[in-house]
Amino acid sequence: MYPQVVLNAQRGVSLSGLIVVLALIGVVAVFAMKVLPTYLEYRSVKEAIAHAKAGGGSVRDMQTSFNKSADINRIDAISGKDLVISKEAGGTELSFAYQKIIPLATNVSLLIDYAGTTASDGVVAAKPDTAAK
Repeated sequence: MYPQVVLNAQRGVSLSGLIVVLALIGVVAVFAMKVLPTYLEYRSVKEAIAHAKAGGGSVRDMQTSFNKSADINRIDAISGKDLVISKEAGGTELSFAYQKIIPLATNVSLLIDYAGTTASDGVVAAKPDTAAK
């Protein structure tokens, strides 16, 4: 009589599924391309304060050392005067904290708080408030 035909279910991704996956990959890629440079700059700042601390000297010497490293590594987020340099029992510690605003789309932005220190306990010293009260 009639032969039985076994229909295999189709396998693979539909066109609409492919478009959704590619759109998600695109969004993640754009996000990464905008965030990664700020993270790399943060890592450069951490290396620069470690280098400035290793150089030792006065507060001004450490700020100058940081500024030289910042010029070489294209650090624009902070400068030597933004560093918090404190004398601790174990020596001098350098700290920093700053915010980076990354525009994502029209009126949507991402705010990232970066902070770091050379202190072994990891506590970032707050910058003293210089505003007159």
